[in-house]
Amino acid sequence: MIKSNYNTRKRKFIDFTVKILSSLAAFIGIFFLLWILFTVFQRGFHALNTDFFTKLPTPPGLGGGGVINAITGTTIITLMATVIGVPIGVMTGVYLSEYGNKSKFGSIVRFTINLTIGVPSIVVGLFVYALIVIPTGSFSAWAGAIAQAIIMLPVVARTSEDMLNLVPNELREAALAIGMPKWLTILKIVFKSSKSGIITGVLLAVARVSGETAPLLFTVMNSQFWMKSLNEPIANLTVTIYNYAMSPFDDWRQIAWGASFLITMVVLLLNIIARIIVRETK
Repeated sequence: MIKSNYNTRKRKFIDFTVKILSSLAAFIGIFFLLWILFTVFQRGFHALNTDFFTKLPTPPGLGGGGVINAITGTTIITLMATVIGVPIGVMTGVYLSEYGNKSKFGSIVRFTINLTIGVPSIVVGLFVYALIVIPTGSFSAWAGAIAQAIIMLPVVARTSEDMLNLVPNELREAALAIGMPKWLTILKIVFKSSKSGIITGVLLAVARVSGETAPLLFTVMNSQFWMKSLNEPIANLTVTIYNYAMSPFDDWRQIAWGASFLITMVVLLLNIIARIIVRETK
């Protein structure tokens, strides 16, 4: 009896200690997150004005100016990356869930996807630099979009596979039992049941690449002017933030804070939308 009471007190003490430590860790994480958001808002909100969203950058010391070219360039690169990476990622998820679930090749693909998720973005940038930039002899929007698409692909593929695996097999069997082809079953039944989860994965992937800087430094670089072609360096927000934040000019640093605030709000909005979609599907 004494030993039993001792074990009970020991388990309660360990349980209480773990709760305290986990709560403390969560509090520290939330504290730093709120601190970052507050600092970005405090320093960046004042830079947002009409010029910020409508004018090109000005030379240092002149004041004024904006980053409309960088906003446009980031939007174009992200859209291109989405068009390239999302279909490939979704189809990879379909293969892993519906066709290669138990095959050896499917296991290799799944292992490669899991490995690619953890690859640093700068390594992806160097890979695309060697693959596209060096042979073509020029930085370009295409190179940046391909680098971002490579980063998006494993996230979309893994999320798509997980969402498709959540669809009950009974739905597939019922559709096949009435003579529906497998491809039509996937398109009409499986996709329809898991579309919210797949969309969530796509939004999270877009949110991830929206704030990437390292791949664009090796593939797109930057520009102070309007884009004339997809085969040349174009302006983008993340590299603009890097260049302006490292400059000795106060007006450029203020614009860097404004651009940081803009990207932070966009990423936060995408994550909130993804959470809302997940909550509505439960």
